[in-house]
Amino acid sequence: MGDAPRPSAPSTPGVGDIFQILRDGPARTKAELAALTGLARSTVSVRVDALLSAGLLRPAGEAASTGGRPPARVGFNARAGLVLAVDLGATHATVALADLAGVFLDAHTRTIDIGEGPEKLLDGILDDAESLLASPAASGIPLFGIGIGVPGPVEHSSGRPTNPPIMPGWDRFDVPGYVQRTFDVPVLVDNDVNILALGEHATAWPHVDDLIFVKVSTGIGAGIIAGGQLQRGAQGSAGDMGHVQVPGASAASSRAADDERDLEALASGSALAVALRAQGHDTHGPADVIELVRSGDAAAIAATRQAGRDVGEVLATVVNLLNPSIIVLGGSIARAGEHLLAGVREVVYRRSIPLATQHLAIVQSQGGERAAVLGAAIMVAREVLSPSSIDRRLALSAAGAANTTTA
Repeated sequence: MGDAPRPSAPSTPGVGDIFQILRDGPARTKAELAALTGLARSTVSVRVDALLSAGLLRPAGEAASTGGRPPARVGFNARAGLVLAVDLGATHATVALADLAGVFLDAHTRTIDIGEGPEKLLDGILDDAESLLASPAASGIPLFGIGIGVPGPVEHSSGRPTNPPIMPGWDRFDVPGYVQRTFDVPVLVDNDVNILALGEHATAWPHVDDLIFVKVSTGIGAGIIAGGQLQRGAQGSAGDMGHVQVPGASAASSRAADDERDLEALASGSALAVALRAQGHDTHGPADVIELVRSGDAAAIAATRQAGRDVGEVLATVVNLLNPSIIVLGGSIARAGEHLLAGVREVVYRRSIPLATQHLAIVQSQGGERAAVLGAAIMVAREVLSPSSIDRRLALSAAGAANTTTA
């Protein structure tokens, strides 16, 4: 009979763990940090001094004195480094420069055609990034990492787009490797809906732990935040609502062939354009649909309302399964008015179980145009400022200093 497994020893907070306390909270004294972590004051002092030397913390004034010299507080230094955030869409590319707290310093947006392929488009993005980093606002501040959102499925572990339907030439392309030829920093890539979910969560719903962001535009997808964390699934494909068969569509709908009744084929902006064109409208894409809806066209409004019902059919199952507090509708079709939202509400509240919808809010996106780049900035900041990344950064810095001294 083998030995019983021994209980693992409790982990001792390291430098990176102390940094997290200060990154996510107010400035504190070393004594307060010692009380929070259970570490000796001397241990805390050494670790805080290392973070101060690295520039990751900064002096933050004095606490109230209880007698004698007032103790000094230290806080997170958001300007210790920079991140580049990229929102790559079908027809636009935005590159933004942000500090480690996600505050934007500058940004540049250009019109693109995603079908031009990865090398040409990434070269343009890298040119924009170099221009932003050459600005006075970035002078002397190191780049910590780059976050990129793309309009297609991504294997998050490798950062490679996988069979992206509107990105010809991008399948399995090594986006991080290509970018790292220019910038030797961590590069994270995710699909655009996930980074939109991160941005919306941070700007509008920071205290909500369970949220689903649904983008209805050229395609349809969802970003899932559960327990306060973005859920990507085993391979990064979580939230692919667009390829879910719509319940009842095969019997009730004539808008698609029998084998094309998934949600995207029925309710996306592209599908609405096709359906309205069949009715005699000059609609070639989502932008034309939006223009008709905003002009009050009855057929376009009816089609958009029905698209909302179709989205609601799929979301009703999602609500029963995941029990979110908030469903946020974004994307160009959602921004055209209340019609999509009304259709979604109509079906979700009717078809989901009462307990799941008791406190459920279904709302339009509030994140605005910067939600995607903010999400990309958050994604990369969480990675490069994680406890293990901070420990590794300080270890490399110490090793470099030791080699310099030896030389």
